[in-house]
Amino acid sequence: MWRVQITAPFLYNAASLHLAGRESSGENLLRVIRPGLLFPSLAALWLIAGIAALASGSADLSANDVWQSLTGSAPDNIRRLVVDLRLPRALTAFGVGGLLAVSGVLMQVLLRNPLAEPYILGSSGGAAVAALLAMIFGLGAVVVDLAAFGGAMAATVLVFSIAQGSGSWTPARLLLTGVVLAAGFSAATTLLLALSPDQNLRGMLFWLMGDLNYAYAPAQSLWLLGLITVLGMLSARHLNVLARGDLQAAIVGLPVAGFRLLVFGVTALATAISVTTVGVIGFIGLVVPHLIRIIAGSDHRIVLPASAIAGGVLLVIADTLARTLLAPRQLPVGALTATLGVPLFLILMSRSRVRDS
Repeated sequence: MWRVQITAPFLYNAASLHLAGRESSGENLLRVIRPGLLFPSLAALWLIAGIAALASGSADLSANDVWQSLTGSAPDNIRRLVVDLRLPRALTAFGVGGLLAVSGVLMQVLLRNPLAEPYILGSSGGAAVAALLAMIFGLGAVVVDLAAFGGAMAATVLVFSIAQGSGSWTPARLLLTGVVLAAGFSAATTLLLALSPDQNLRGMLFWLMGDLNYAYAPAQSLWLLGLITVLGMLSARHLNVLARGDLQAAIVGLPVAGFRLLVFGVTALATAISVTTVGVIGFIGLVVPHLIRIIAGSDHRIVLPASAIAGGVLLVIADTLARTLLAPRQLPVGALTATLGVPLFLILMSRSRVRDS
């Protein structure tokens, strides 16, 4: 079970927010990096991953070449390779990975379930279907972005509407509904691919599996990531209370319905921007928040920014591996993130079943 730890005074006793249950011995062993060391460690990982991303590829460069390119003293061909191609791609990967991780944190708070994330609950699938429809009809990039946002929002609303039915929803019921709808969106995506022109099929297929080949505009994802992270940290106390349950949140005066609706909208926006930027990439929103909670606890003043950084670093590493493992051929980055996410998902499911029994 998660533990919600709040050290600052609020409207209730912080000790009452500790959820029942004991942490596993594995979690106790992993909880060796205290919050004071977590962010320096993540910063070091970010620096190492960034240098590797700029230096690695079909043409490997030295760290000195990378430094000279960033300072403008490298030969023109090397500078263009680093500054015009690899740097925007690495920054985009960091922004999108952070958005996916933050979306996972928010969904797990709303559902009070560590298995929740946009990919599993169908939000990514809804955004992908809407974006593909816009692309098939030859609409512009702005319309594609709006369609992806509408698809992610519609998928989120549909999941909660079906899960609720005539009564109140439960996290398990909501998760099951999301998985089923995600399968439906996957079938719709396959149908759209079958109806697409042959010359567009390979590009669309790679886009659906996660493709950063054309990700050279990182500003949008980075600005949104920074905004969501800052606002999330300012609302961390509310997220801590909401993670305990709707009743407890209402008791301390939190407007539960409005706050949940706001978080749903933020999650849909982050998912839409991620999908339209690099395609569908799953399991980052599942892997990163869970590992951060194991290391540093469940205070969202720490979990949100740490997940944003760790998610960005993870996607930068995955994209670097996708570019270098079979260079000059490039692998879809979504396949690499799924390789890590699927085993962890199965482990989480197994642990949840043991706790329920």
